[in-house]
Amino acid sequence: MNEKVKYWLEMSDYDMATADAMLDSKRYLYVGFMCHQSIEKIFKALFTKIKDETPPFVHNLSMISQKGDFYKELSDDQKNFIDELEPLNIEARYPSHKEKIFQSLSEDRCKYLINKTRELQEWVKTKL
Repeated sequence: MNEKVKYWLEMSDYDMATADAMLDSKRYLYVGFMCHQSIEKIFKALFTKIKDETPPFVHNLSMISQKGDFYKELSDDQKNFIDELEPLNIEARYPSHKEKIFQSLSEDRCKYLINKTRELQEWVKTKL
């Protein structure tokens, strides 16, 4: 495996483990953020594999997958899920959005996010 692809893959796995740790410590705001980060990095791994170039310096999951020529391979369920993850990257970073996101992230929702993130991450791994 290309070293750059391996780097992104390892970082995705690291972020997934961090999402688990945040769930265990009930730091729900960061569960969603780390799920987004995990998918962003695994998408960048796939982008790098397909394009053999540096992925774009963006956080937008749809854009990374479109520019990487694999968006069309995602199922409707996977596309809907990345749409669900998208705001968790921005909202976790800015204090003005904290209250809104706190209200939306219960323990059950965080478990759902982690499970769906793992499913999408595993799907991408089959492409690597």
